[in-house]
Amino acid sequence: MTKIEELEKMAKKIRKGIIEEVYKAQSGHPGGSLSIADILTVLYFDELNIDEKNPNWEERDRMILSKGHCAPALYSCLANRGFFATEELENFRNINSNLQGHPDMNKIPGVDMTTGSLGQGLSVANGIAIAGKLDSKDYRVYCVLGDGEIEEGQIWEAAMASNKYKLDNLCVIIDNNNLQIDGTIEEVMSSYPIDEKFRSFGFQVINIDGHDIEEIMKAFEVAKNIKGKPTCIIARTIKGKGVSFMENQVDWHGKAPNEEQFKQAMHELE
Repeated sequence: MTKIEELEKMAKKIRKGIIEEVYKAQSGHPGGSLSIADILTVLYFDELNIDEKNPNWEERDRMILSKGHCAPALYSCLANRGFFATEELENFRNINSNLQGHPDMNKIPGVDMTTGSLGQGLSVANGIAIAGKLDSKDYRVYCVLGDGEIEEGQIWEAAMASNKYKLDNLCVIIDNNNLQIDGTIEEVMSSYPIDEKFRSFGFQVINIDGHDIEEIMKAFEVAKNIKGKPTCIIARTIKGKGVSFMENQVDWHGKAPNEEQFKQAMHELE
């Protein structure tokens, strides 16, 4: 089995974890979690320099899930990578569980930043990347943003800072699934053309198919070799990817499947 085939197989496993979490909790955000499953799979099982046995290792790469409501995807990756037992995924959103609806860095090993209040992740990623420069560290910082999230003004203030401080150790990934809670990006507050905007803010921009494992891997490889400026990978994705009745359906932004839908989703992901 090739590396790409292994990652594709893992991505299906990550998606099954997402569906199981949201179904068991009868709460959560499956649509955007499924759209970033391939990206996070490549990050956690190929790209990131991390150690599940030493989650706070100072030399580790950092990953900020700015769109924190898509925690089911992050938790599924962390569990399958070995940061905590996969059985804990069954407790997602339970009142006494560490795995709350948004990730908490103080409770969950492997979470580099508590997120959920949209628009703040890039500012945090900048700070971590600047600290790495000041401390002469080699770690890289990755920040996953939603395409609806970038309607927040703080994102663009942060983007100016990314460029000003020449943060070539920073890689921003836009989950461009074109849907947010109230409808399409164009209907709510269009941020298109996203690539031209980030380019004008001084980023090296890479456009990819966010479900093509090989393209994702190549984009991260290119980003590592960019010097003197930050990189923005714009990943075209499908909300609900992998589950036919969830794909491109805005209703599945924040809704849990019933038993019949759960069984169908899990069957499709087999």
